[in-house]
Amino acid sequence: MDASDTPSPLMRPRRKTQSLSQEVVAALSEMIANGGLQVGDKLPTESEIMQAQGVSRTVVREAISRLQAGGLVETRHGIGTFVLEQKKSSNINIDPATITTMRDLLALLELRISLETETAGLAAARRSEEQLVEIRRALEAFRENQLSGGDTVGPDFRFHFAIANATGNRYFIEIISHLGMGVIPRKRINTAELAHDPQASYLDRVQREHEDIYDAIARSDTEAARAAMRNHLTNSRERLRRAQQEAESGHSGAAA
Repeated sequence: MDASDTPSPLMRPRRKTQSLSQEVVAALSEMIANGGLQVGDKLPTESEIMQAQGVSRTVVREAISRLQAGGLVETRHGIGTFVLEQKKSSNINIDPATITTMRDLLALLELRISLETETAGLAAARRSEEQLVEIRRALEAFRENQLSGGDTVGPDFRFHFAIANATGNRYFIEIISHLGMGVIPRKRINTAELAHDPQASYLDRVQREHEDIYDAIARSDTEAARAAMRNHLTNSRERLRRAQQEAESGHSGAAA
């Protein structure tokens, strides 16, 4: 079998970082977020991940341990490692499968505004050049897929995850990873449709807001990074709030 025939979705340009295992976590998490790996699917073998990512077996095992700790996968000895439903194993009592209404999303957005505003500020203060490059790559992937009509869910998660990773704080990384599998890219509810916002316009706006966040992090401007992230998530909240009010008004009118 010639491994060069089909590039692995895990494969990325090799770069130096403080945490190679976290890069592997990001790659596998992104595959789960964009549907490349679904609930019940078996992860690639350790050897396959080692070859694709260019890392040691120790790094791969540490990454798998982090995914297990986050309740994303479980290892069945002698069989392999499999993707879990979040509700089956989670140290955080937030199940993305239950986020099914606008009210749920509004509540989660309030949490994310508090959490990710500070994440962006810390990323601006602490990020390395390599981590900044990863945030930029996520932006470029989002834009490329937007223009081609491809998947924007994976790059969206990758962007927010890369910012969390740049904080160097494992708890931010784990919480964003947990939320990101079903909440950050909003896989179950089409927020653009609910807000009567054309998909192309919605994605353009998201991309511009992402660029503002990136620019502030690149300048190491902590306050600007916090403000840009808060603006990004607040805009999402306000679009949904208007949609919710409109929906509730419509129901009231129908009842009358």
